Amino acid sequence: MQRVLAEEKPQAAAIDDNVSEAQTSWQSGWSGSALVRAAKKAWERRGLPSKLLLLTAAFVLMAEALIFLPSVANYRVSWLAERLTAAQLAALASEAFPGGEVPSALRADLMRTAQVRAIASRRDGQRRLVLPVEGEISIDAVYDLRSEPNAPGGIAMKLGQIRDALGVFFAPDGRIIRVVGASGSESGDLIEIVIPEAPLKEAMFRYGLNILGLSIIISLLTAAVVYFALSHLLVRPLTRITRNMLHFSENPEDPARIMKASGRIDEVGVAERELASMQTELAGLLAQKNRLAQLGLAVSKINHDLRNMLANAQLISDRLVDVPDPTVQRFVPKLIASLDRAISFCNSSLQFGGATEAAPRRELMRLKPLIEDVAESQGLPREGQIAFVADMEDSLRIDADRDHLFRVMSNLVRNAMQAIEANEGQADGEVRVAAHREGRKVIIDITDNGPGVPLKARENLFKAFQGSTKKGGTGLGLVIASELVQAHGGTLSLMDRPNGAHFRIELPDRSVH
Repeated sequence: MQRVLAEEKPQAAAIDDNVSEAQTSWQSGWSGSALVRAAKKAWERRGLPSKLLLLTAAFVLMAEALIFLPSVANYRVSWLAERLTAAQLAALASEAFPGGEVPSALRADLMRTAQVRAIASRRDGQRRLVLPVEGEISIDAVYDLRSEPNAPGGIAMKLGQIRDALGVFFAPDGRIIRVVGASGSESGDLIEIVIPEAPLKEAMFRYGLNILGLSIIISLLTAAVVYFALSHLLVRPLTRITRNMLHFSENPEDPARIMKASGRIDEVGVAERELASMQTELAGLLAQKNRLAQLGLAVSKINHDLRNMLANAQLISDRLVDVPDPTVQRFVPKLIASLDRAISFCNSSLQFGGATEAAPRRELMRLKPLIEDVAESQGLPREGQIAFVADMEDSLRIDADRDHLFRVMSNLVRNAMQAIEANEGQADGEVRVAAHREGRKVIIDITDNGPGVPLKARENLFKAFQGSTKKGGTGLGLVIASELVQAHGGTLSLMDRPNGAHFRIELPDRSVH
């Protein structure tokens, strides 16, 4: 057989392509990124059903591609193996003729059907030309289909076959290839053919189109089945939940808009039930807040007039102090104290109903004089009844709003004093305010030796109208005090103590930026 080395291919076209690509890269760079951004925006605008359908189809096509490539590679190997088999039969037939030459009729049949240009064989160590090549030809590629003893593993061999199959699709037209295959049982026997690649390329295109069409049909059917299954299990319930959330947000107080669970026991059913429970709770809270808002408006109007009436009653009661009647003198202090508490309650209610407290105007001041002013305003100490101790250094300074801190301390000291007074039979009451500095914060402890805070009141201690520790109280004092402390960035908390009550205020200094 004539063996002609493959001619060197010209490189001019490839060089021109590279130059053209370099010249236009700056133009295509921005448009490529713009296309990516446009595709991303288009993807984000799509709904969940369309995203699911596109992803399902894409994943199935990827799976079909993994099947398509090995199929095309196997078809190529089978097609070449058939040509080698035909060539081997021709070689065997030629041995029956004188001189071992292929008859003209067989030669014409091989040239017409198999388009074989040349056949060579090696048998029992002897090599001969069965069908010599006519003229001079250039061989562009050589493929060896023999199973060599030192050939790489199966995966590497499959990858090589896939690479060769893809090379056929992208190879230029008019190529001539030489194919080598095993012949007979002996390991040294072989059969070689020289054929044009065009018939192989045409056959592979037909086979590839058939496989591609079948793959697309299978992908669409599979995607449709998977889409409808997932849509029924996930997409529709999630779409229903989303629509309900939007519908409920338009009017959360309407009970008819609450989610109705489907009764499923999987995760979707749990989400439906939890959403329905949350919506029911939210609707109830909103209805309660509306009722409380309306009640608060009415109370604020009543409070204004009631406070005026109580102020008049207080002025009248002050005149009763001058009445010398012993009975009047015995009851007047209690009457005045009751009126004071009533007026204080009205003021606290109005203060709590305000939109917001004024922002604290902080200043660095000595703490002990303020604590002494608080004690004096509450009538402490009371000889023989309630002692008062201010346990802190005279030089201790605190960064706070004077008025706000005075209100907080007055409330806490008054609560401690009232707790001791409510504890019948106690004659050695004591209210203690201790303070010290830790770094950039001041810690104030307010303690008393009264009966302490009941366990039932601890749960709602800082909730309006729920945390009162005494009969007839509103619980607003601690709520207001906690809000004022939080406005300073601090905390007000109840500490554990075996006897009496212990409240702690942690008030940090202003941040320095």
